[in-house]
Amino acid sequence: MLGEHHYSVRAEWTGNRGTGTSGYRDYDRAVTLSIEGKPPLAASSDKPFRGDPSRWNPEDLLLSALSECHLLSYLHACVTTGVVVVEYTDDATGMMREDGRGGGAFTEVVLRPRVVVAEESMREAAIAAHAQANEWCFIANSVNFPVRHEPTIVVSGEG
Repeated sequence: MLGEHHYSVRAEWTGNRGTGTSGYRDYDRAVTLSIEGKPPLAASSDKPFRGDPSRWNPEDLLLSALSECHLLSYLHACVTTGVVVVEYTDDATGMMREDGRGGGAFTEVVLRPRVVVAEESMREAAIAAHAQANEWCFIANSVNFPVRHEPTIVVSGEG
């Protein structure tokens, strides 16, 4: 299935405290992200940038997109190689460095998937499937920083 896929999102700033952006401290960074047919997502900037830490920020969303894309690509890779995954969790982390000029960039993301497979005989293929998942992950292929993987593979019943 080759082709182009188009996506759209509406980002609505909801942080006008009455004077708009009259000063750096005079407005809230509240944003509502919405996509037709999906629940809205309360977003903001990260706390160091005067945002609301109880809301999702762009950095959270980028890290989440990388983690979920790898997860979904990995499950597909496992199906194609006969690996039965019964559990999958990922404790992903990302590093962003400010550049001192008001900007910055992510320098690395580390995905730490903990995968539980049905049988011991699947362990080796389960490890190898991470490389295939990385090749298939649209989001990882769209960023200009390394996305590393530190997987743990456990056999069901091992603990």
